[in-house]
Amino acid sequence: MKSIRELYTIGRGPSSSHTMGPARAAALFRSEHPEADHFRVVLYGSLALTGRGHLTDQAVREALDPVDAEIVFDSRTGDLPHPNTMDLFACRDGAQTGFLRVLSTGGGAITLVGRPDAALPEVYAETSYAEIAAWCKSNHARLPDYVERNEGKHIWDDLYRVWEAMKRSIVRGLSVSGELPGGLHVERKAQFLYEQRHIDESQATRENRLVCAYAFAVAEENAGGGVIVTAPTCGACGVLPSALRYMQEQKGFSDEQVLRALAAAGVVGNLIKTNASISGAQCGCQAEIGSACSMTAAALGELFEMGIDQIEYAAEVAMEHHLGLTCDPIGGLVQIPCIERNAVAAMRAINALSLANFLTSTRKISFDLVVKTMYETGRDLSHRYRETAEGGLAKHYC
Repeated sequence: MKSIRELYTIGRGPSSSHTMGPARAAALFRSEHPEADHFRVVLYGSLALTGRGHLTDQAVREALDPVDAEIVFDSRTGDLPHPNTMDLFACRDGAQTGFLRVLSTGGGAITLVGRPDAALPEVYAETSYAEIAAWCKSNHARLPDYVERNEGKHIWDDLYRVWEAMKRSIVRGLSVSGELPGGLHVERKAQFLYEQRHIDESQATRENRLVCAYAFAVAEENAGGGVIVTAPTCGACGVLPSALRYMQEQKGFSDEQVLRALAAAGVVGNLIKTNASISGAQCGCQAEIGSACSMTAAALGELFEMGIDQIEYAAEVAMEHHLGLTCDPIGGLVQIPCIERNAVAAMRAINALSLANFLTSTRKISFDLVVKTMYETGRDLSHRYRETAEGGLAKHYC
């Protein structure tokens, strides 16, 4: 498996696979072709169908600026190597001087077709939770220790930057009100939720409002093009920071403990990315929100120093109950139903933690099995429910 650093990318929303990835590809292509006086970029599949709503064309133009760029949305071509496929052409005086096909595989990661040497190095030898758990048990170690053993001590500096960026996105999101861009007239709700936290004094209601306020804050920042952290994607960026911030405030966990929780979440996210997908265009929203919920449940398990099997159970429950979740963004925007889903998933991760505290010994499903199931379920989903805005809410909303 690759480094967990690849899961946590600090950047601008609204979509890791539709803005971050294509922008990264365009910037690389431009650097390789300084002679070009014109670029032509063809977007296929999900990039073509929801690219306008996700601001893909804007992100690509900015990355290629100041060179003239033509963006083509090709939603008809099929038989693609990945739902998020793009072709880049460089031209000089009307003649083509370069070509590159890129796959935006989720979380801002890209694959350059025909360039195996560009692949990032493998950091982890283990590729299943069962293997990782066996190593932890035999070495009397926890998941964060496993991460440090493979990534080195500098991983904590990187995760500290990630945590600081997550906290900043919550603060910014809570400080802003008004309408999100895009034409759906969606009002920001994070600030309103936060201001209601003292109306009902019951602990359960207060927890719900605070966690949801934080999740809305980050997800709305993302939808508005603000700076967030993929965890593991832009569309699911509010789940993990909201639950961790709430627990830190309520239980007094230190930043060091939160960093260890982020490391544990990274292991779970890495396994999903390696053995299935974190791309909504490939496997539906279960791959994004489901993965984020699973990562968050594992992070919370580490915060409360649960055993390796309890953490597995929490992560498994969180993913299992997102199986089949469709990706049907209205207007191709990361707003409806995406923002609310961040809040719902954050609360579900807390519920998964509670179940794992009592029921781990009764479990029948392993984390590895639910990841395999999620991938197969995602591939079986109709393309209409895999970030194309051709089905579900996107089809019926007026």
